Amino acid sequence: MKFSVNWLREFVDLPENPEEIADLLTRAGVETQNIETRGARIDKVIVSQITASSRHPNADRLTVCEVDDGSGTKRQIVCGATNYKVGDKVPLALPGAKLPDGTEIKKNNLRGVESEGMLCSPIELGMGEDASGLLILSPEAKIGTPIGEFFPADTILDVEVTPNRGDLLSHFGLAREIAALTEKKLKSTARESKIPVKKTGVTITSTHECPFFSARKIDNVTVGPSPQWLRIKIESVGTRSINNIVDISNFIMLELGQPTHAFDANKLNGGINVRLAREGEKFLALDGKTYSLKRDSCVVADQKRAVGIGGVMGGEETAVTDSTKNILLEAAYFLPASIRRTARELNLPSDASYRFERGVDPEMVLRASQRAIRFEENQRGQNNEMENSKLPSRFAARRRSYRRSRASLRRRKNSGNGSKPVHAFERG
Repeated sequence: MKFSVNWLREFVDLPENPEEIADLLTRAGVETQNIETRGARIDKVIVSQITASSRHPNADRLTVCEVDDGSGTKRQIVCGATNYKVGDKVPLALPGAKLPDGTEIKKNNLRGVESEGMLCSPIELGMGEDASGLLILSPEAKIGTPIGEFFPADTILDVEVTPNRGDLLSHFGLAREIAALTEKKLKSTARESKIPVKKTGVTITSTHECPFFSARKIDNVTVGPSPQWLRIKIESVGTRSINNIVDISNFIMLELGQPTHAFDANKLNGGINVRLAREGEKFLALDGKTYSLKRDSCVVADQKRAVGIGGVMGGEETAVTDSTKNILLEAAYFLPASIRRTARELNLPSDASYRFERGVDPEMVLRASQRAIRFEENQRGQNNEMENSKLPSRFAARRRSYRRSRASLRRRKNSGNGSKPVHAFERG
């Protein structure tokens, strides 16, 4: 998993040198496979807006764009990308710019048409491996602003997390590990949920596979592009921005390790029932494929059909779209063995199943849900959600919270073998 050092610093004080962080984790049995410097502080690369686009007269795969660079004079740029539309804001490398890969930008004549610069993809700016199209910036980005102001320098750690350390599959989780190793305090933790809870609207028939399920209804949402800060955070660790609702869900998972899922509430029929699938039950997933389910697969269903494969993937029929007005936010705890079996039987791995099958912290379910709600509330300036949750009594009695004890790294003398890091945990 990729971790942003800037993001980790929000939770714990870190050594200044990323190599020291990697060495610290390695001594704790957590290997850092790669360290990559990111950022876009490149001279003469600015925010521009595409104001017009037409086919290249002499090349089928090229377009001729008119762009506003804030200078008062429109520029003509020949472009090979297809993922943009008129009105999009994108990075523009002006003549004289030198990109991280050594490319020097000049005025060129491309197949008989003059091009006064280059519109850039993430890989061309040294911001990842995505070369599929232009880097589409937030609508709030100011034209003419140096691109470096939107993408501050960062270091990305590519950490190999072993299957038994599901607690490290989030920025909060890795920061907690580092805090324990360095005997430093965490700067912040996820707050407990204090939203009023209604124990109606959700039924858990399959309590073994899903001991705890919560749903929050949020009305009057506006689906659209995410704010720039949110895009920067999730894209820094390799997650593509889709829209503000999906991005918030991905952000929470990357930060706290708890997957959540948003349904279009208007497409649901009646209350939610978490149950086992019927043999051969068909399900159209978000990846556009229809799956035939087995009886041991846990599904999230409304009163008519399955709307999600529990802990694996949501359904196409209830997906959030640009026209969505009301959403139902799911946050749950699923049995790791059940998720592992279903994901493998269907050959349907996902970021959610990757975490659930390794075990998520039950105490984080409502906290993550509340954090997601707060982000959405900030975007729309109001709060009208009510939480519906089910927590079977047998699970409440058995629910365990895992707390990292204060001491974690101390010297142990082993007959001349040197010192070894010792992890001390407290289970309550």
